[in-house]
Amino acid sequence: MYRFQMRLLSAAALSALVASPIVLAQDDDDDVFVQDEIVVVGQYLYADQVNALKSPTPVIDVPQSLSIITADQILQQGFNSIGDLIDYTPGVNTSQGEGHRDAVVFRGVRSTADFYIDGVRDDVQYYRPLYNLEQVEILRGPNALLFGRGGTGGILNRVTKKATIGEVFSGYQINADTFGGVGAQFDTNFAVSDGAAIRFNAMYEGLEGHRDFYDGKRFGLNPTARFELSPATTLDLSYEYVDHERFIDRGIPTGADGEPVEAFEDIVFGDPELNTTRLEAHLFRAMLQHRFSENLKGRFSAFYGDYDKFYSNFYASSFDPSTNIVGIDGYLDTTQRQNIILSGDLIGEFQTGAIGHTIVTGIEYIDTSNDNDRFNPEWTGAADNGDVELFNVTRPLGIRNGVGINASGNRTVTRFTDLNDDTSADLEVFSAYIQDEIEISEQLDIIIGARFDSFDISVDNLDPDVSPEDRSRSRTDEEITPRLGVVYKPMENISFYGSYSESFLPASGEQFADINGDDDRLDPSEFTNLEAGLKWDFVPGLSFTAAVFEIEQRSPELDDETGGERQIFIESTIEGFEAQVQGQVTEDWFVSAGYSYLDGEQSGSDLRPRELPENMFSLWNAYQVTDQFGLGLGVTYQDESFINNNNTAILPSYARVDAAAYYDFSDDLRIQLNVENLTDEVYFPNSHSTHQATVGAPLNARITLSGRF
Repeated sequence: MYRFQMRLLSAAALSALVASPIVLAQDDDDDVFVQDEIVVVGQYLYADQVNALKSPTPVIDVPQSLSIITADQILQQGFNSIGDLIDYTPGVNTSQGEGHRDAVVFRGVRSTADFYIDGVRDDVQYYRPLYNLEQVEILRGPNALLFGRGGTGGILNRVTKKATIGEVFSGYQINADTFGGVGAQFDTNFAVSDGAAIRFNAMYEGLEGHRDFYDGKRFGLNPTARFELSPATTLDLSYEYVDHERFIDRGIPTGADGEPVEAFEDIVFGDPELNTTRLEAHLFRAMLQHRFSENLKGRFSAFYGDYDKFYSNFYASSFDPSTNIVGIDGYLDTTQRQNIILSGDLIGEFQTGAIGHTIVTGIEYIDTSNDNDRFNPEWTGAADNGDVELFNVTRPLGIRNGVGINASGNRTVTRFTDLNDDTSADLEVFSAYIQDEIEISEQLDIIIGARFDSFDISVDNLDPDVSPEDRSRSRTDEEITPRLGVVYKPMENISFYGSYSESFLPASGEQFADINGDDDRLDPSEFTNLEAGLKWDFVPGLSFTAAVFEIEQRSPELDDETGGERQIFIESTIEGFEAQVQGQVTEDWFVSAGYSYLDGEQSGSDLRPRELPENMFSLWNAYQVTDQFGLGLGVTYQDESFINNNNTAILPSYARVDAAAYYDFSDDLRIQLNVENLTDEVYFPNSHSTHQATVGAPLNARITLSGRF
């Protein structure tokens, strides 16, 4: 704690020192600091559409560390996944996600559920596409006030493209990469009448990769409509269909030194036929907005999501370097989930004397039905443990469609027939929240608020081997989570802030698979965040942000010494520093640079939390050489980190260099080349557990043709 306080004081002193020259150099013309409401440069979150913060707050006035990645950046840097975005964002890194889902580590806290679409929860485990996005917002620190449970280290919100009234345009992208993958996107908007418009986005990808057997496809379409029902009322409707199938690659094992075995970089430890995932989803969204007066706006949203997911895989669960023998385990898992989410909020502005108020108040209701089952494999040749079989490490491994030759030279056959879990969960959540942004003066704002959540879950365990008294469990948790922030602006373009926030995660976890055994007796895990920072807009379109923070986690478990009669709490602390510079340095030079320092400890030990690199750095430069030709160059660096909680397996540090070049034939036609891993570095960006380290892609390129008509 003392080290963190010293860093906090040092950062504050450094911020004051850095800011001081601008005070001396301030121009008398106040217009120099006027902020344009231009979404593409990321100065403001959306003011006229739903966004993660509910109210139209300038980024410089938000007492929280956040990053915005625009559609222009996604195209320019050749991003194709959420993981690509994370690589160039400070304070966050990726986890493997078992090869079938987005998994982000927000300030040392892994999450597979803290994802949102237009501010609405999107918690199913899958790879989210980028084709229909205006921007991506990554908020760091616990966020329960606006988002409820979870959000313990941060959240990621995707802001989708909406129909635009009064405009007609169409755009497209076509791309191909050196692995053999191809893709296409289409975006068109047209007016139906003076007060209505329809927009249609669609995408197709044929997936290929650098690893044996890797292939897949995904298809998405997203028609949207906007209706201006009156000058004060708008209605947005959206339907999205997602169809995704791909090969599952869980990576390679670690060796005697605890690091991934580089000699295995070309070996896939899975079944070419049975390692696969499929997702089909139907997502319906509606947003009704009404301005009651100049000072009061209301908003109601409805979301329905129907997800059907299949996932089967084999992976390395053990490795013996002395014999070169690997243990192969696996499972088959299906999920059927239906989410209904209804929310409404009011945003009002008023004065009490000389003090201004912007109040956001709202309610939310969530109804979730989730069916999940899991089957383990049963190997005919396995000796002691029926769900693990031993194989000699070869390329290919020696198993195909569940049939292979094991390390003893015997034929072995497996199928996913051993029922491990079969649960049906029903979840109801009711929430109410209120937040007041209090303008004490032109220089000082105070943000204060709280949220109430009632989280009610019931789970039926359908496994026939479970005793009748253990088949049905339920639990209700009621939590109040506060938020407090202070923003001081000595100048219009500089803000200093401090904030305190809390969040919680129920014992049923992110995916509410079960609360059987004694788990239904556990209280939620609690998270608190203390943060201080600086935001400085040097000039319009170029900003610097920095923050120091401390996250404390308090997770319950039953005390074995008392036979589970009482709870004890396991505590951990993560502290760190983040800094980011983003925007136009000159008219021709765009830069996005980020750095983060992360430290942490598990209570009562010297062990460092897993997936917590001490230093991470990223830099992207884009330079307009001529009116038609531009270049991009970037680098991402990640320190070594531990794969497991007992700190015996390690992901080595790495640096990756990326580049881009583009040429505009006209205002409506561009050809672009993106090159990843320019130096052909062998690296391992993330993992899931000890013997599942992801092998980073070697030197590869993608060429994209994009245009408008």
